[in-house]
Amino acid sequence: MINSFEDFPLDPSLQRAVRAVGYETPTPIQSQAILPLLEGNDLLGIAQTGTGKTAAFALPILQLLLKSGKIRAPKCARALVLLPTRELAIQVSECFEQYAQYTSISTTCVFGGVSDVSQKKALIRGVDVLVATPGRLLDLIGQKVISLRALEFFVLDEADRMLDMGFIHDIRKIITMLPAVRQNLFFSATMPSDITKLASSILRKNPIRIEVVPESTPIERIEQSVYKVDKKRKGALLKALLLAHPEMSKVLIFSRTKHGANRITETLEKAGITSAAIHGNKSQTRRQEALGNFKCEQIRVLVATDIAARGIDVDGVTHVFNFDLPEVPETYVHRIGRTARAGKGGVAIAFCAPDEEAELRAIEKLTRQKIQEGDSSIVKELPVQKESSGQSSGHQSSVANRRRSPRDSFKKKEIHVSSSEPVQKSNAVKTKSKNRLGSRARKRFRAAQVEQ
Repeated sequence: MINSFEDFPLDPSLQRAVRAVGYETPTPIQSQAILPLLEGNDLLGIAQTGTGKTAAFALPILQLLLKSGKIRAPKCARALVLLPTRELAIQVSECFEQYAQYTSISTTCVFGGVSDVSQKKALIRGVDVLVATPGRLLDLIGQKVISLRALEFFVLDEADRMLDMGFIHDIRKIITMLPAVRQNLFFSATMPSDITKLASSILRKNPIRIEVVPESTPIERIEQSVYKVDKKRKGALLKALLLAHPEMSKVLIFSRTKHGANRITETLEKAGITSAAIHGNKSQTRRQEALGNFKCEQIRVLVATDIAARGIDVDGVTHVFNFDLPEVPETYVHRIGRTARAGKGGVAIAFCAPDEEAELRAIEKLTRQKIQEGDSSIVKELPVQKESSGQSSGHQSSVANRRRSPRDSFKKKEIHVSSSEPVQKSNAVKTKSKNRLGSRARKRFRAAQVEQ
């Protein structure tokens, strides 16, 4: 059993990146999968989000790409990772970029919905790692912008969700375009008969089979509550709760986006609440400084995106806030598991906007418990503020896009992701308070507005 990432035979540039993102001890799937993948085996992984599977397949792929010494060819990809949604595609793309940050390996992420000009430009030059949703990939293949003839690695992730979303025909079509000689990695949270058949059509004989479950979270020791609140008043609610409850002494807040994390931090700092944000746009020095200050309680609040929070293990977290509900319910469990460590109790507080009700129901279904609502009087006392149709988090628009587009991402927003900035961009405009507040009060209220 591998107990440290330093024990893996990875290139120094990859080891440096692993240290930079804060990984020390591999998760069960990482300790079981990395060495067999480095040996060239196919892999069948039964694992959910939150088990560390992305690093489990990304690091070996990057190592093998580096080791081969091959140069990417124009209009070709050397590794392909297929995912069902743009959110997951972006997360995985960001992980590859983080792990490859000290190498020359290129990563491109594509999915549907916007102009494909930048995507085509990147693909024409050739790419080492292509992260894509099925619909957009087929579009680009049809335009002869990208070919899979030189593919060395094929990863099908979230296979059961792929089938649930109706992508089986797209996947089968893509499989026919793959070269016969390749290394295959297949991941699914469940293995019903149709998933088993799909896996057998992709994997070579005698693949390595690894089955893991997410790290158990002592949910029974976590006091959970949810506040039903408009998105435009989440920032004001957060500030009100933190100011009213000094016992919230070591608080971890999860934001859907990097921009949102920054805005939360700005709001809290203006209210005199010491805080810092960590995300992919922060330098490693700044991230380590923020984390160190949080660990030694020089700051009260640490605001993080899910990607930046991976590999972080901080003792003594008293409260976890889900400022935004995650799209994947397992992510919620993983988030709140940052409290109630070492036999201690903890508190998890979630903010649920009207457009996040589906996410809340999914979380309650997964955890098999009804999350109690928090004190509604606090929400009622918050000032009311107008907001434009644009949404700061990009969540509503993404939900709308999903509803309009049963066929994946290619009817949704699509971008070429070559940097670590996620897709959600704010379209929110400045708002004005409906209340008759004094100038200083208005300033304080504006500071409480946290865009997603």
